[in-house]
Amino acid sequence: MKVVLYQPQIPQNAGNIVRTCKVTGSDLILVKPLGFSISNKALKRAGLDYWDGVNVLVIDDLIPYLETCDTPFYFLSSKASIPYTEISFRMDTTLIFGSETAGLDPIFLERWPERFCTVPMKKDSRCLNLANTVSIVIYEGWRQQGFSGR
Repeated sequence: MKVVLYQPQIPQNAGNIVRTCKVTGSDLILVKPLGFSISNKALKRAGLDYWDGVNVLVIDDLIPYLETCDTPFYFLSSKASIPYTEISFRMDTTLIFGSETAGLDPIFLERWPERFCTVPMKKDSRCLNLANTVSIVIYEGWRQQGFSGR
């Protein structure tokens, strides 16, 4: 699977997500602008030595990437109503997560509303930590695949 971080801002979250990608065999795509340098010390510390084992791609614009994507992709948003558990994940599924501070650009919901899902939370909750959300969803996708490649 692939994890896309749309304009991530917090290096510790990205570092922790790299660790999750490493242990699940997932690729990581970072969409600019980034709120940190990939060489940032805190980012490297949070990811420890996992950066070397993860296929990381940095892109300028998500829309052209998705327009040429020939595999399933889903956006995770606290504003969606469909729980992530209702998605049938494949090993080539791409999971897209918004910025910690701004979320996802509304253009994505306008273009692909049927591809939005959420991690359920108690009413009046704002959002989960990004790294935690990625872990929850990527492990559900991997579970659905019988933890293949373990």
